[in-house]
Amino acid sequence: MTPERFLRLNDDELLAIGFSRQKARYGRALATALIDGMLDLDGLAALDDESAQRSLETIPGIGRWTSAIYLLMVLGRPDVWPAGDMALATAVAQAKGLPIRPGPDELTIIGEAWRPWRSVAARLFWHDYLARRRTTP
Repeated sequence: MTPERFLRLNDDELLAIGFSRQKARYGRALATALIDGMLDLDGLAALDDESAQRSLETIPGIGRWTSAIYLLMVLGRPDVWPAGDMALATAVAQAKGLPIRPGPDELTIIGEAWRPWRSVAARLFWHDYLARRRTTP
């Protein structure tokens, strides 16, 4: 799939493959930004984390969580901590024996313990989360 091919799909075709109308709008905004050069995915690698996230977040539908996951998973950045991720918060709460799942602000504070390798910690917590889900009836 290329941005050009995505833009050729009409609403009905996108709905048929699982896009909501809002996600279709976001997909079109992303495809247009890539075609127009408003977003240079290759250039993101040269930016620091905060600048790369800001650049991604100029696109409708891309928020803090999505930009953090892009840096962590696609760019392989070592110190990304997606504090708004529910699975991460759940895994941290379980591993640390917290009575409730921490919110984003508290999770950010907790994550400081693993700086500058928070991406590694996040992956380990996600693996723990998934392992617990497989073993819990």
